[in-house]
Amino acid sequence: MEESFLWPVAKSRAGQSGVGVGIELVGTYQNRASVPRDLWLSLLQGAQERIDVLVFSGTFFAQSNPHVAKMLTERAAAGTQVRLCFGDPQGQAVAIRGREEGIGDTLAAKIRASLTYYRPLLPEAGCEVRLHDTTLYNSLFRYDDNLMVNPHVWGQPASANPLFHLKRAEANGWFDNYAHSFDAVWVGARPWNPDQEETATHGQD
Repeated sequence: MEESFLWPVAKSRAGQSGVGVGIELVGTYQNRASVPRDLWLSLLQGAQERIDVLVFSGTFFAQSNPHVAKMLTERAAAGTQVRLCFGDPQGQAVAIRGREEGIGDTLAAKIRASLTYYRPLLPEAGCEVRLHDTTLYNSLFRYDDNLMVNPHVWGQPASANPLFHLKRAEANGWFDNYAHSFDAVWVGARPWNPDQEETATHGQD
């Protein structure tokens, strides 16, 4: 029986093949809440090419950093592409997720509250905010070649779920797989228009 059958990682550590065995995994956290605030800040401030965020509400993103909109604007002014994709508060995916977490319409309300932080970004060149109606299996936070992946466990808030820190090391690896999933959701998402959202919300009252 070959060594690789019993210990498939052994070949990777010997330098023969790293594809698919986690060489891009540089950190794990028991839950998202345990990720140091300083790490989030350093990743955001250090991004030079792109910042991509895919969430339902992402309330912690602004609550843990009250100056997040200003910092994102500064990164965009320096040439960084900023793409933020939130759950559509009027969509089916958000309604289903709210029921699964046992919070009903609260998730949609959290999204609307979270979006208010990012309204100043809309007129800025290089910044775009969209709304998706997609079942999310992970929340994604990309800063150039660093990617924070927050898997979703059924019925639990994302903050209580594990988080994996990936750093791109090869083509078609773990990092690229998750990055491509962001692009797929982004293409199908619609631009956020706050005025239209407010009109639609009031019309439901």
